[in-house]
Amino acid sequence: MEGLIIQLVSGAVGGNVAAALLKKFNMGVLMNSVAGIIGGGIGSNILAFSGVTGLNSILGQVAGGGVGGAILLVLVATAKNMLNKN
Repeated sequence: MEGLIIQLVSGAVGGNVAAALLKKFNMGVLMNSVAGIIGGGIGSNILAFSGVTGLNSILGQVAGGGVGGAILLVLVATAKNMLNKN
């Protein structure tokens, strides 16, 4: 259970850091956090299922959550920007 919490919090942080670094993908703190939380959970689980070693460590969970959160934020923001162009 602690691992899931770490992954979700790391995802929220990863989403907001990605939005701060990539301004065109910023959707506001709440949406950045929501996309990051979902991405953090998904990203960490994908890494765990792929057999990446060391994911059970806290550092692995933080990395998986943060990267997953950042990736999902970029994907969601890109989709949102494409829909707003029409």
